[in-house]
Amino acid sequence: MKRMSGILSYDGTGFSGYQIQPDQRTVQGTLEKVLQQMHKGEAIKTTASGRTDTGVHAVGQVFHFDTPLSIASDAWKRALNTLLPDDIRLVAMEEADPEFHARFDVVAKEYRYRILRSENGDVFKRNYTYHFPYEMDVERMREAALFLIGEHDFTSFCSAKTEVVDKVRTVHRLEIEETGDELVVSIEGNGFLYNMVRIIVGTLLEIGSGKKRTEDVPEMLAAKDRDAAGKTAPGHGLYLWKVLYGKDE
Repeated sequence: MKRMSGILSYDGTGFSGYQIQPDQRTVQGTLEKVLQQMHKGEAIKTTASGRTDTGVHAVGQVFHFDTPLSIASDAWKRALNTLLPDDIRLVAMEEADPEFHARFDVVAKEYRYRILRSENGDVFKRNYTYHFPYEMDVERMREAALFLIGEHDFTSFCSAKTEVVDKVRTVHRLEIEETGDELVVSIEGNGFLYNMVRIIVGTLLEIGSGKKRTEDVPEMLAAKDRDAAGKTAPGHGLYLWKVLYGKDE
């Protein structure tokens, strides 16, 4: 048996998230169906770096699986991309160390969130950006972002449905870039709680539009209460951008 590791990009618009769900079209389900086809009916289990929600996109989702097939990495890529639908592409594939684990070996992830600022929106970007046509003070948002960098308990910035007990995470970088009529929020950290990135973005937007104050962020963190932070930004503006492992550092 060989362990293969791949990088997927996908348009999350037509999927009910990454993880397999009964009677739903998911990225994992679609990928495993194609792998089963390549293995002549044998079920192949894949493991990803983490799940993404409905509508969320990925540029660099990493996954692994074990296979008895002896196929060159470039041949895997050609075969999978021939069989996969157009909204999933295999970006890269390689044989991995037998002990490699796409989820447990992660040392950091980068997410990016795209916000469209134009007054009328853009029909061609409606599934790929969050339309927010309101006045924003970007500098205030950047000042607020500084409070979130470092190691914190992010209980206030994760879904109340989160079952994880330890909510301490480290944000290495949180930047806001203005590109044309878009704001792009880039955040890199050692791990993220359920809806954490989207809640951070929603909170920064409330600060930028004057609904909350920059200096409120430390109090939000200290409260350890979901109600203390801002609203959850929609999923369709979010991208899993990159997953980093020890060899990438």
